[in-house]
Amino acid sequence: MEDFSDLINIKTNNVKPAQGRILISEPFMPDYYFKRSVVLLVEHNKDGTFGVIINKPMDLKFDEVVKDFPGFDSKIYLGGPVKTDSLFFIHTLGEEIENSIKIIEGLYWGGDIERIKEMISLDLINETNIRFFIGYSGWIPNQLNMELKRDSWVVSSISAEAMMNADPKSLWKRTLLELGGQYKNWTNFPNEPAMN
Repeated sequence: MEDFSDLINIKTNNVKPAQGRILISEPFMPDYYFKRSVVLLVEHNKDGTFGVIINKPMDLKFDEVVKDFPGFDSKIYLGGPVKTDSLFFIHTLGEEIENSIKIIEGLYWGGDIERIKEMISLDLINETNIRFFIGYSGWIPNQLNMELKRDSWVVSSISAEAMMNADPKSLWKRTLLELGGQYKNWTNFPNEPAMN
């Protein structure tokens, strides 16, 4: 078995976490939720960090998981390990959804769920402008900073268009390739190093 651990301990890219940025996990993170994940940061401040994993579609369809909703033939995503009994969503609909919170240009968090249901019923929403998540990812104050010091994550940026239109299954690799240099090498590490 090859030992890749010394290749992970690299100098970080010095991009700081902030609302709208993404966290890209190091290649050998063993956690079920965060293994080869990309997390969109919805909020990051002195009180902690909150986000959703954007590259983990579940094997179930939205209609199989969410009841009391109009029919919506869409994927549903695993957002993280916190509040896995709750539904969260991001969208590109902006002011069309009252009480939405702007994350970055063209991308919003939450809003009036009744308006979402109405727009689904009228066929005004599809997978390119909304994503639903079960659960979310959260860090208490300074927890994420400690994980960044251990090189568990790399911080980067993503546009609303790239996030909503990218193939989620290739997003982890694609974001690392775009960072280039030392991060490009992460994509070559085996998914299961023990099997090497």
